[in-house]
Amino acid sequence: MFPHERSLVKRLQGQPFALVGVNSDGGREKLKAMLDKERITWRSFWDGGDTDGPIATRWNVLGWPAVYVLDAKGAIRYRHVRGETLDRVVDELMTEAKKSR
Repeated sequence: MFPHERSLVKRLQGQPFALVGVNSDGGREKLKAMLDKERITWRSFWDGGDTDGPIATRWNVLGWPAVYVLDAKGAIRYRHVRGETLDRVVDELMTEAKKSR
């Protein structure tokens, strides 16, 4: 998913949009190496090595990847969307947020 996420971040640069990653593979050093290799520029957290980490537990994540799309008020609006569907729902929420300003 990294290439698509990277294009989404680039396309929405300068707009009120944030992508946050959570990773539970291996240790922190392994995560840092992967972030560097994949050129991840957005905030990404390590969650303790499995889906029992504090972030995954609080968000009821049972497996990775798990995608949650939140609106401008912080409410979860979509879950488990990817690809063109992810682009579409993000664009819809961006339009909605601009109208409510």
